[in-house]
Amino acid sequence: MTWLVFALLTVSCWGLYGVLLHTGQIAMADPVNGRYKAFLFVGLAYLLTAVFGSLIVLAYNGASWIYPAKGVFWSTAAGIAGAIGALGVLLAFGAKGTPAVVMSIVFAGAPIVNAIVAVLIHPPAGGWAAVRWPFVLGIVLAAMGGCLVTFFRPGN
Repeated sequence: MTWLVFALLTVSCWGLYGVLLHTGQIAMADPVNGRYKAFLFVGLAYLLTAVFGSLIVLAYNGASWIYPAKGVFWSTAAGIAGAIGALGVLLAFGAKGTPAVVMSIVFAGAPIVNAIVAVLIHPPAGGWAAVRWPFVLGIVLAAMGGCLVTFFRPGN
């Protein structure tokens, strides 16, 4: 059950991410480059948290300092995908998207992409035949939620 606590921690943090990022962008008081200034500090925060936090935990756990190339490649790809996604959020804000809508679309759409890619890369025993209808329904409902948030956004 500890995994659920950590998952809910992530939900809380990522749920705050867009609003905090948008607030930071506005607080930069630079309508043209404020979002990129904010993104610079997001990167700094990632450096502090991901690099130094990981080093501390690895040292504390007495981890091996051997890093297989395949693990390095896929982990770096994950970081690049996350950073590009964060940049996409900022670009959406710059194109007049609001946190309520942009982040709702992101958090409705990302699970759809994740679910499909995860099943393709790590198929369940029995392949696609093992994918039950409630799983597919969940994907459809997430897509519908993203559409509803977009069509009925506040102020529209």
